Formats: sequence, structure tokens, C-alpha cells
Amino acid sequence: MKYNPNEIEAKWQKYWAENQTFAAQNNSDKPKHYVLDMFPYPSGAGLHVGHPLGYIASDVYSRYKRHQGFNVLHPMGYDSFGLPAEQYAIQTGQRPEDTTSVNIDGGVDKEGNQIAGYRKQLDKIGFSFDWSREVRTSNPDYYKHTQWIFIQLFNSWYNKNADKAEDISTLITVFEKEGNANVNAVCDDNIALFSASEWNAFSSEEQQKILLQYRLTYLAETEVNWCPGLGTVLANDEIVNGVSERGGFPVIRKKMTQWSMRISAYAERLLQGLDTIDWTESIKESQRNWIGKSVGAMVSFNVIARETKQSIEVFTTRPDTIFGVTFMTLAPEHELVAQITTPEQKQAVEEYIEKTAKRSERERMADVKTISGVFTGAFAEHPFTKEPIPVWIGDYVLAGYGTGAVMAVPCGDERDYAFANFFKGQNGMPAIKNIFNKDISEAAYGEKGGFELIDSDFLNGLGYKEGTKKVIEALEKIGAGKAKVNYRLRDAVFSRQRYWGEPFPVYYVNGLPQMIDKKHLPIVLPEVEKYLPTEDGQPPLGNATTWAWDVEKSEVVSCELIDNVNIFPLELNTMPGWAGSSWYWMRYMDAHNENEFASQDALKYWESVDLYIGGSEHATGHLLYSRFWNKFLKDRDYAPTEEPFKKLINQGMILGMSAFVYRLEGTNTYVSKNQIKDQNVHPIHVDVNLINSSDELDIEAFKNWREDYANAQFITEENGKYIVGREIEKMSKSKYNVVTPDLICAEYGADTLRLYEMFLGPLEQAKPWNTAGISGVFGFLKKLCRLYFDDNGLIVTDNEPTKDNLKSLHKTIKKVAEDIESFSFNTSVSQFMICVNELSTQNCHERAILEPLAILISPYAPHIAEELWSLLGHSDSIATEPFPKFEAAHLVESSKEYPVSFNGKMRFTIELPLDLTKEQIEAIVMKDERTLRQLDGRTPNKVIIVPGKIINLVG
Repeated sequence: MKYNPNEIEAKWQKYWAENQTFAAQNNSDKPKHYVLDMFPYPSGAGLHVGHPLGYIASDVYSRYKRHQGFNVLHPMGYDSFGLPAEQYAIQTGQRPEDTTSVNIDGGVDKEGNQIAGYRKQLDKIGFSFDWSREVRTSNPDYYKHTQWIFIQLFNSWYNKNADKAEDISTLITVFEKEGNANVNAVCDDNIALFSASEWNAFSSEEQQKILLQYRLTYLAETEVNWCPGLGTVLANDEIVNGVSERGGFPVIRKKMTQWSMRISAYAERLLQGLDTIDWTESIKESQRNWIGKSVGAMVSFNVIARETKQSIEVFTTRPDTIFGVTFMTLAPEHELVAQITTPEQKQAVEEYIEKTAKRSERERMADVKTISGVFTGAFAEHPFTKEPIPVWIGDYVLAGYGTGAVMAVPCGDERDYAFANFFKGQNGMPAIKNIFNKDISEAAYGEKGGFELIDSDFLNGLGYKEGTKKVIEALEKIGAGKAKVNYRLRDAVFSRQRYWGEPFPVYYVNGLPQMIDKKHLPIVLPEVEKYLPTEDGQPPLGNATTWAWDVEKSEVVSCELIDNVNIFPLELNTMPGWAGSSWYWMRYMDAHNENEFASQDALKYWESVDLYIGGSEHATGHLLYSRFWNKFLKDRDYAPTEEPFKKLINQGMILGMSAFVYRLEGTNTYVSKNQIKDQNVHPIHVDVNLINSSDELDIEAFKNWREDYANAQFITEENGKYIVGREIEKMSKSKYNVVTPDLICAEYGADTLRLYEMFLGPLEQAKPWNTAGISGVFGFLKKLCRLYFDDNGLIVTDNEPTKDNLKSLHKTIKKVAEDIESFSFNTSVSQFMICVNELSTQNCHERAILEPLAILISPYAPHIAEELWSLLGHSDSIATEPFPKFEAAHLVESSKEYPVSFNGKMRFTIELPLDLTKEQIEAIVMKDERTLRQLDGRTPNKVIIVPGKIINLVG
């Protein structure tokens, strides 16, 4: 009987599927445990060996918790909407839904490429997913609930007094009874006050416009990152060095009317909630920085202008430095720039705005070295001294952070200091005012302590704390400012000018958005001929011929029927990629519920995710949006908990081992690594599948790999071999260093892959992939099997195990349980290897040892564990067998092998019980024949005995 992984694994994967072995129950007497992976975007490239790392870890943990008696929910699905599928559709002329389906289920795409399919790849690795709960965010039966959640956000406002979201009807009731003077809400700035009588006299349209200023999702003209090449708005984290991360297209800043979400309403709760969850400190810190809480003051500076009276609102964390204001800087996008710029400065300002529109916010924030700006020609008035302060624009100020304006105090801020010195002597840049009793000739003084204020009127002699308190009191007294807590977190743009996303359940009457009733959802994505924007710049849904809403029939009808009486235009934007992923963990709880996203019973039972595993690239975007939606749904009594994910682990990246050939400059000749010497060569990535374990290139395969290498010449080593160069890099198709799990599973089996990935190193750390190490793990599994069977069949006995057998087993039980609980999976694999080596040496084939051992290893290598369990005579799956109990007594040593020394030199050893007294030990040793030979008739002067340690005869 031999270990045949392909046969064994196919057998047990079929068994698990047919018997729904891993299906979780929503009603169970067992305690629940919810283990979740960040679900993948299903690209055509499929999985490489780096992708399953987190999935294997979560699967080990899920299986372990089942062994412990938990009802485990461990689901999987696909984040299947998004930009990549649409770009691929545009390039290849295929429908995004078709390519997405093939990428998930496998098949042949329009280009004739054979696509493995994520589902088949995942199944081959033997994951214990509850596939009965699979979700795909692009399926209408899923996104109907995403649309419903959007409607709930639209129909909600944030009551700051209650510190939670409430139904918009409660706000309307307040308006009807007392107007909005006493409403304490998160809302648009500068909302006009109205009385109850005025509200009741407003037309329906006027009321709708006012309510839009309070809703948690709202339409607003905002500054966005517009990518003409992709035809859509991009989030900050989708832009790298001023170009789109996908495709490398230029990105500019422009104003667009967009749907936005008031995530800013939850800023403080998102911040405070971090203290209640078990996440790594680095991820928490990323979120804290993104939320960016600052305590300071709002200060109003009146603009000195002939025509109108305007004021510039500034948020500052250093109001104590107000007498040091030398100039002001507005973001180039600030709405006042066009109004206050003088005719003389107009051209320079407009040219600068056009230039800065091409730089992303991230680029502007990161670039602290480049100094640029333009004087607007306008001046603002200091609130206390009434002196004129020149107003500049500069791209180091961001429109979306604070108020988009700063009061520049060069003596106390390095960036203001550099700006002032860069434009020193130019029109509009006065000399730096110093308000500290410190030397600022070389640099700004940025500390919040160790100084006294000077040249600061009523603040003279004060420090930071006293000065801040006193100046805020003075500002409030003259109506020029107040204390303020500010956050960097801005409302999230929730529109994409793309096709492949959730349609909004929105139609427009006289330009005002109306929500479609829940009973008519989903509003299904229509067919379009082209996925690019329309010729007049509308989103791709502008190409749809059937995309209008008939309010009488309550259905989508032809656009030709739009009469703005009964038939109205539908929203042309789609929701962003993060819409469906902001609530998906709750859908898994009740995946087939047609009426609601999940029943209250299911939500109460599962509550939240106990363990969430995924990449650190989602540290801010996905995790912030998910926490925001979860808190909102909790406010509206749709979710049972404030936080969605109790514990979060970020798995490290598995890196690829790239291979390089070296082309002699200007030729088609390739020089072997050790023959390069002083020659001028250019390294070129080569497919790692053309390299053997000795780093030797298969020259003929290389020549056949690509047409341009067919006539390649080679300068080889003396033995005729071509040796490639090696380098550890990110695993990527473009670097030809991708290793697919399919190949590993086909050659060595999934259990080998699972064990090897866990063995590579600590879960959270990045580590290089080296296929050469696979064979050692494969050999270990074969050695494990030999404990159970030989060429003739099963060799397990019912004999009593020895003390050494029990010691090896219980050492492993203890170690594996501790390791899984602490997510130290790599050291568990090491312990398995030690245990199997020990049991092999002990010639152990006892059932009392091998049955628990099979259970121990089953979370890591489930297929072979199931097979061994079956061979041992069990008809049920090993998956829910109780985890072996550790018994400390088996690790307590009952005897000791003493080294026996004569005058300090060890001559032999003797095994003695540990409970003997010194006298008993001495008596036994003195009678031993070996002792008698060593003494040769002599009597030792002294016998030194330390029980449990040493025996030494002196003299």
C-alpha cells in the first residue's frame, strides 16, 4: 500500500462535498465560532501559491475549532464587481459578467485561454469552506441588499445628541414642530436657518433639497481624482505617483456631482472602537492616522475686498500662534480662490490651478520637498490686530482636509517656514513674524513647550496651554472663532463612472433623487453595447437603451419613453468597488434569505466575525468602510454589534524567486551568470518553469518559449550548462515567477502544499517561496503513513503504548494546541516532524497513539488524516472528532540517566528512578560493576550526588 495523494484527495474532497461536512448550522447547541477570509477578486490569472497562505491558516484554525466542539462558520465568496473585469472586457470585447463567471467557475475565455477557475483551485487545496453560503457581489440576489442598505443610508441622518444615525422621519418631525435652529446634526456647512412655519410652507422640492444636506448619503459637488484613461473617479489608494495604479493613466483633480457617504459622522466612534478590538497595533495606527483627530480652534479671517464681504475659515491646532500669522494659504481648489483673486494675478493663478490638478492628493501630501504657490493679490484681516494678511494658494494645502485653508505661521511650522523663505522678497510675501523667545534664523520652532510668547499682545509671556485657552476665549468673545475638534477623515465618494458595479436604486424627478421601493429591488444592471463613457462624457450606463423608471408600472423601461411625468431617468453612475464588501460577512450568516440581507435570528446567533484574516493592503479602505457600515446598521437596529471583526490577522506575502538570463548588450547572446565578468549585460526575467533546482536553464525550452529567443546564442559554463541569476521579488505574472498551487497539488498533493506553506515561517511575515523545500514535506507525509501501513496494508496494533510513545504524543498535543491558539502554525509543523521521527524510532504502531495523532494533524493535512482515520475502521469523518486532551503526567520524567564521573571525568551513565534518596543512589552506584572496575579496590574520598543531576566520585 502506497501514499497516493491524488487518489486520496479527490476521494475525500468528493466525500466532503456530497456530505456537506462543513456546513454550519444557524441553530445549534454548540458554541459558535465565525472564521472569515477577505474574499478574493476573481481575476483570470487565478491563484498562485501566495494567495492561499491566509486561507490555509484560517482553515487550520477552523478545523481545530470544530475538533474543540464549536459550530464553525467558515464561508467563501467572491468580490466580483470592479474595475479589472471591466478593463478586461473593454480590451477583449467580452461581457464582464461572462469573464467573471469563467474566472470563478473555470472554462475557456473568448481569447481561447484555458482558465482554471477559482472555485476548482480552492477545492483542490481541501478547504473546509461552507460552500452552501457562497456569495458573489455581482449577483443580483446579492446586490439587491446592497441597494437596500444604500436606501437606508439615504433615509437616515446623524443625530449628534443621540450620537447615532436615525430615520430621516424623526428629523422631518423636528422641522415641522420647531424648524432647524436647535438641530444638532452632522450635515453640510452653512445651512440656512428656518422656522417650523417656513418649513411647512416650503414646496416638496425645497424640502427635498434641504434634507439632502442632512442625509447620510447625499449628492454633492466634490473634488475628485478623475482618470480620463479609465473613465472614472479613483480613490486616493488607487493612485500611485500621480497615475492610476491600474494601467498607469494620468489622474487629475476635478469637480463632479457625486454620491457621497457621511463616514465623517462616525469619525470619533471609529477611533474609539479601535480600543475594543484585537487587531495589530500597526493596523490600528494606520486607521488612527487616516481618521486624523486634531484638537484646536476654528478661526475666521475676513477678506479685505471692495465688492463683497467674504471670510476665510481656518482650522488650526495652534491658536496660541495667531499673532505670528505672516500669510495665508488656500488650496488651489478652494471655492474662494476665483472670487478673491485680483485681475493682475488671475492668469498666474489659473495656470497654477491647471498644473496642480494633475497631481493626486496622495502625491501632494507625500511631497514635502517641492515648494510651489501663487499670490492671489487678495488680503485678509487679522481678527485682533486688523492688519492685512496676504492670501496665497499652494498645493501643500488640501481642499478636503480641514477647511482647505491655513493660517501660515512660519516661525512655528517647517513647511510654512520653507514656503515663506522660498518666496522671500516677492510681491505678497512679508518678512516672517517671530512670536517665540527663540532663535528662528535657521529653522522654525515647532515645539509645543519650552517657550514664552512675545509680540503677541495679550498672550505675551504665556506658553502653549495657557495661550491656547486664552486666545480661544478672546476669539469667541469677538465672534471670530471657537474651540473645535477636527478629523482628517473625509466623506467618502460613492460614485463610479463605470459599468461593472451595483446600479443605484435611484431615479430623478426635476434633478432630485428618488429612491425605488424595496419590493422592486434589485434594479438589475442593463445590457450595453459599449463599456466606455458616452461621446458626451456620460458614464457607460448612458449607452443603455432601456434605463428609465416607470413610476406607474414600477419597472425599468426604454429611455425613449422618458417624459418626466411618469417615466424618469435612472442614475447613470454605479456604486464603487467597496460597496458589496462593506457588509458581506453578514450575508454569509443567512445567504439564501430573499427578503432581508440576514434574519435577526441569524445575526443574533453569529453576531460578528471572531477571526478575520487578510492582507494589510486593506488597513484603511475596506476596514474603515466595513466598520462604518456595521456601526450604521447597528444604529438602525439591523446589526447586533458595533464592530464587525473581533480579531484581525494580516498574513505576510509569499515572495517569488525570480530567474534572470543575461543578454549581452546589443546582441541576442546570453551569458551564463558565472561567465559575465566585465561584460556589459542586461538582465531579463525568464519563466521559472524553465529552470531546474540547480538553477540551470533548459536552453531548448527557452528558445521555444518566445519567438524572439528562437535564434538565441549562449555563453555557458565550462560544463555546458547555463546558470541563471536569482532574486526574491513579489510574485507576479509580469516577473514570470508565479508558481501555481495546481502544479504543486498535482505533483505532491494538497496536504503537502498546506503543510509547506504553514512551515515557511511566521504567518505575519513575508517569506520567499522555494519549491526545493516541498520534497522534504512530501517525504514527511510518506513517513507518517508508514506508521499506519506498509506495502501489505494496515500495521496498527491494539497493544499498550510505551511511556516513550505517550510522551511523544502528549508533547505534540500540548505544542500543537498552544501553537494554533497563538497562530504559530510553522512551529506546529516542526513538532509533527519531530513526533513522527520519534515514533518511527520507537517502532510505534499502536492505535492508542496513532488515532489521536491523525486528529492532531487533520487541520493541517486533512486528506491523509481522513484516509488514515478510515483505514483505522471509522465510518464517520475525522472533522468533528474531539481534539485529543493533553495529560501532563505523560511528560513527567520518572527516571533520570545520570552521568557517573570519576574525579570530574564522565565514565558511564546509569538510569535510576528520580525518587531515590542520595543514600539509595550511592548504594546502587557503589555496587555497579563499572564502578568497581574504575575504583580497582580503592575507596573514594568523597561521593558527590545531586539528585536528578550528577554523580561524581572523588579520590
